[in-house]
Amino acid sequence: MKKKLQVLSISLALASATSILHAESNINAGKEKSASCSSCHGDDGNSMVATFPKLAQQHSSYLAQQLHAFKDGSRNDPMMSPMALALTNEDITDISAYYATQKVSENALPTLPPADEDEKPAGKKDDIQAVIAQGSDLYRNGNLKSEVSACIACHGPFGEGNKPASFPALRSQHADYLIKALTDFKSGARSNNPDNIMHMIAKKMTDEEIKAVSYRISTMK
Repeated sequence: MKKKLQVLSISLALASATSILHAESNINAGKEKSASCSSCHGDDGNSMVATFPKLAQQHSSYLAQQLHAFKDGSRNDPMMSPMALALTNEDITDISAYYATQKVSENALPTLPPADEDEKPAGKKDDIQAVIAQGSDLYRNGNLKSEVSACIACHGPFGEGNKPASFPALRSQHADYLIKALTDFKSGARSNNPDNIMHMIAKKMTDEEIKAVSYRISTMK
């Protein structure tokens, strides 16, 4: 019995070591394969252009899911779709593994675009802290009146997402990208599936709410 336990222990140790080496191999291969992604998403997945998403520290399961969606046409983008089409399943696994291990960069406090004084409601202030506070309330509590669900339910209290469910991490994402993503979900441009959970939520959000929650998420660490 003792010998059997020793054999089992050695087998488990070898399996664990093999798994670690395989993961490291995926990451190293992914770093090389991600070279073509760096012009938009940065060398380490932290894009310098606010309209391109940060991929660093994103769940590998979510990244792989999205790349497969671009590849099979269930998600369309003029830039990403043709790039994903050329990737093998192994490429997708490797690239996703690499970006998941990179640390997402923090954002500076966002600034609001100048408002048109003729269109701005009386008494309304251009205060980024007030906008972030509004976004924070929406993120945690949603909007009961308009039936907008709280973001925290799927994306976590700190925007860390949910890896098993493939819900993406959002913290420290570019506000401009988040605004575009939510606007596309709202219009149906991001998904033509009426049962898509993000489409159902975003279509009930006002443009003001979309901007507020996007600014708040961009400041999460």
